[in-house]
This record gives sequence, structure tokens and C-alpha cells, in this order.
Amino acid sequence: MDCSRARTRDPLEWIETCPEFSWPMAEQVREWILTWEPDLTEAIKWNMLCFSGRKLVCGLSACKHHLGIAFFRGTELGDSARLFNEGGENNTHIRSIVLTTLDGFQREALRRLLHAAVALDADPEIPPVPKVKRRPWPVPDFFQRALDERRHRIAAENFRRLAPTCQREYLVWLSTAKRPETRERRLKETLAALSRGQKWAQRKSRE
Repeated sequence: MDCSRARTRDPLEWIETCPEFSWPMAEQVREWILTWEPDLTEAIKWNMLCFSGRKLVCGLSACKHHLGIAFFRGTELGDSARLFNEGGENNTHIRSIVLTTLDGFQREALRRLLHAAVALDADPEIPPVPKVKRRPWPVPDFFQRALDERRHRIAAENFRRLAPTCQREYLVWLSTAKRPETRERRLKETLAALSRGQKWAQRKSRE
């Protein structure tokens, strides 16, 4: 995603690196948040400007064509104004508001949502809802057959050592190949990368 890539711990520096389109919105929403909830602390995490109480409450992601406002326990919050338009799927409880303009935006509804999020975070009697564990992605037959071959022993061992989330990246990529030639190319690339001990995101590197 074409969002701010600032390598900084300074919120003001982060604002300065925002794309031209989303910079004014990021600056304004940050000002709102700090005015409405001055006890929140700021930090840069995952290239987002995050606001925390006891734990993470919300965060801003400034992108080339939009601003995202993420609430880390969004699925636990009421949203009568229907501000949320993204998130809440799979095993995450994050829900987001994706904006392309602040014109006509329901500012007071955002303020109420933020207050509710801060109150939720501040109450130790309401622990976060546990993440829903995703079902394992099935291993495609053609991939399992390849791993069982003696010549691919190292690739098979390295695949078994990967964390489940890293294994899933390979499995999804292999399973979603629609044409036989695409499947064959991805299988060859996967086995070569695994033989080098690489994760899916590193597969194009020959180092």
C-alpha cells in the first residue's frame, strides 16, 4: 500500500512524510484525537501513527489516495453512525475508517467512537476478545507430492520449520494458480526458494 514509509519515532516527522493528498487530513485528525483525548500517547508502529492508553487504541495510516483511521478493538465498539467501512475480517478485531475527504465527515461521531474506544481500553474488567484462529490452509496435492520427493528434502525440511503464517503464504499462492503453467512456475519458484531457506516474500532474491 502506498502509505507513509517514515523510519522515525517522531510523530511530527511522520506527519511531514505523509503523501500530499492525505497530509492535511492526517494533520487534522491527529489534532482532533489529541484534543479529545489528551492522555493518549503517540508512537510510530508499522509506519502508522498510533495512539495508546493502556494498550493500542487507534492509529492513522496516511496513503497516497486516502487516510485510514484504524481502531484496534473496533469489532467491540458500537458504530451507529456507520463510520467503519473496512476491517473486521478473518482473525483481526481491527476496524477502519477509510477517508478521501473530510468535507461532510461526521466529526462528532468520530469523537464519540474515540471516547468509547478509550473507555474500553481503560477498563481492565473488559479484556480484549480473543483472536479467532484461522483454519489451516490445505496443502495442495501437487505440492505435497513434490515435497515427498527425495531431491526436495531440504525444501521440505525448510518448509516444516516455517511458522504457520509463513507456510500459509506459500500455500495460498500455490493454491490460487488457475492455469497449469502458472501452477508449475509457482511450484518451481517455491521449491527453489525453500531450498534456500527463504520465506515467500523473499522468494525472488537469489542471495
